[in-house]
Amino acid sequence: MRVGLLGAGRIGSLHAGVLAEVAAVERLVIFDPVAGRAGALAGEHEAEVAGSVAEVMARSDAVVIASSTDSHAEYVIEAARARLPAFCEKPIAVDLGVTDRAIAVVEETGVPVQMGFNRRFDAGYLAARQAVADGTIGTLMLVVGHHHDHTPPPEEYLPVSGGQFKDQLIHDFDLVRFVTGDEVVRVHAAGSSVGWEVAGRHDDTSVTTVTLWLRSGAMAMLCGARMDPIGYDVRMEVFGTGDSLAVGLDEQTPLRSVEPGQTAPRDPYREWLPRFGGCFRAEMEAFVAMAAGDRPSPCTVHDARAALAIAEACGRSLLAGIPIEMEDVT
Repeated sequence: MRVGLLGAGRIGSLHAGVLAEVAAVERLVIFDPVAGRAGALAGEHEAEVAGSVAEVMARSDAVVIASSTDSHAEYVIEAARARLPAFCEKPIAVDLGVTDRAIAVVEETGVPVQMGFNRRFDAGYLAARQAVADGTIGTLMLVVGHHHDHTPPPEEYLPVSGGQFKDQLIHDFDLVRFVTGDEVVRVHAAGSSVGWEVAGRHDDTSVTTVTLWLRSGAMAMLCGARMDPIGYDVRMEVFGTGDSLAVGLDEQTPLRSVEPGQTAPRDPYREWLPRFGGCFRAEMEAFVAMAAGDRPSPCTVHDARAALAIAEACGRSLLAGIPIEMEDVT
């Protein structure tokens, strides 16, 4: 299979390294608008360089979209019209209208698209999902999610990020749906720029809390922080009438207990790659299988839209200071 790669930045480079080791991928064709970046990455993996997006599409059997967010929707549409199965990093767009236009083309053509919510491939989240699905935790009552980055993003990234809900917590919105198998019907969000006032200069937040009401009656609570002095902390707790589970809680979790006799975390996670690195290979293997027609998309454009709609509702709730019904957003 010939796979095209649009984008040779950090995430594109990561995908290139993984794809180069997937046996079914016989050739990788790379394009990046930054002069020299595609060539440098191609040299690392004996890949080919394309001079344009159109050239990538013409020389590929499937395409991986790892470019800047503002190009995702356009490239998804181009891939669909070229009848190329596509993998697209989240989100399709930070705007629901643009997202819907891309989804319309995907539905019209019937071309499969897999979205890049890689944490769906994490062993812990998969185990929690299975425990909810098979009823071993009893009736689901509460989900609590934590998403704390170690260091904040560069200030110049904030104006194009879509804000903390659409950029950071969108992963957690997707995971709530994925793990519970349920839908969010109402949200209430709050936030502040305390500790990192740079966010406030861009009408963004550094810390957020979100309450989610699920269709079943269960609840979810999420908290996000742009910076954590100890490290990168992404966890989930799932509580049912028969059991309680924790995802992402191990000796590297950057959380220091002050109880007597407890020790500091050993080699705490500092960024997302050590925490979720294994997920990237799993999601690329799933994509190649999907592109070959061996399996359906494990994370569809509709899943991406659902997470974006929750993020949009959270933004509205933050501004209004009241709960927002999802039906008023979707």
